Amino acid sequence: MQSLLPILVLFILFFLNVPIAFSLMGSSLFYFIFINNNMPMEMVIQQFVTAVESFPYLAVPFFIMVGSTMNYSGISEALMDFADILVGHTKGGLAQVNVVLSALMGGISGSANADAAMQSKILVPEMVKKGFSAPFSASITAASSAISPVIPPGTNLILYSIIAGVSVGDMFLAAYMPGILMAISLMIAVHYVSVKRDYQPSREKRATVKEFFAELVKSIWALFIPFGIIMGMRFGMFTPTEAGGIAVLFSIVVGIFVYKKLELKHLPIILKDTVKSTGAVMIIIASAKVFGYYLTLERIPQIITETLVTLTDSPFVLLMIINVMLLFIGMFIEGGAALVILAPLLVPAVSAFGIDKIHFGIIFIVNIMIGGLTPPFGSMMFTVSSIVGVKLEDFIRETWIFIFALLVVLIMVTYSEWIALFTLNLFRS
Repeated sequence: MQSLLPILVLFILFFLNVPIAFSLMGSSLFYFIFINNNMPMEMVIQQFVTAVESFPYLAVPFFIMVGSTMNYSGISEALMDFADILVGHTKGGLAQVNVVLSALMGGISGSANADAAMQSKILVPEMVKKGFSAPFSASITAASSAISPVIPPGTNLILYSIIAGVSVGDMFLAAYMPGILMAISLMIAVHYVSVKRDYQPSREKRATVKEFFAELVKSIWALFIPFGIIMGMRFGMFTPTEAGGIAVLFSIVVGIFVYKKLELKHLPIILKDTVKSTGAVMIIIASAKVFGYYLTLERIPQIITETLVTLTDSPFVLLMIINVMLLFIGMFIEGGAALVILAPLLVPAVSAFGIDKIHFGIIFIVNIMIGGLTPPFGSMMFTVSSIVGVKLEDFIRETWIFIFALLVVLIMVTYSEWIALFTLNLFRS
């Protein structure tokens, strides 16, 4: 039981609202100072430093920078206009645009909270003007932002690939189908609510073929970013890290010379946002690495695997147990933090049951994104509620139908490997 005390310390620090990185750091140091004090502290500190000395991690700041660049380059506006052309004529037009925009931007921003914040400022005021209630507008914005990290090149996909030792390119390819299913499920939910409340389209009629192609030409530069990343990696033209650098360069060129919105004054802001966000991610990774070192020394992953094996010999039941556990944990811990803490524990267990690591990665990431919507500590819930200025109880009342829609997708990708890995298998064959 003594070996489990750092985990107890970790959760105590969580509930005291200590930032995740410092919670991980504190519980790890507790172990190495009070329980296993035979190890020189220099070796422990070395773990912090070596944790981020990995070439694939360079992809993280690059893709974060792409997301920041697009906010100033005109890419967001181009994608929003294209989304309006696609679904603005349907019932609940702007709410449907909200979902489609998240799906289109997911390949570029890769961040749920960045997507949620951007759409809260741009789309929600317009939705309220068109007659949508503020709580509904906030809830669909938060729910649709869950799509962003699932569609490549989300940073969670990169982190999981490194943790699980699978190909980043394969993980990117596999993630498209679940992301598309999440978008479809939310659009069905939006249609249901819009018909019930008589929310109107944002366009009077369906776009003509001429209008569609005119907007497609305008948006093609933005849409090319995720497509170019996937194709370039698939055909061996560049690594995920190099893809991130190329995507940054491409988005800057598009912002300056095509959309002509990106100016020199924006670059310091973009660099500041990138450094700030990268620092937050990297300190969590470093702290999680040391916490993982403690887990390895105490054989916690092996113990969890052995425990799960004794509980069931069915992969079906195992995935159900893990999903329930992740949904519960996701109510309290931010998704990225849950990934770096729990993936090293659970990947050995699912591998022992013969479950494909990429399939499990899809399940894991879809699950933790749903956690970002759920009370009491869902990160997208707080981001959108604070920006829009709606009460949490009103937000929660509106968001349950969207959580249900996303849970249906989670069940589909959990119990159908064919669905979960559909896009990956297309390229494998």
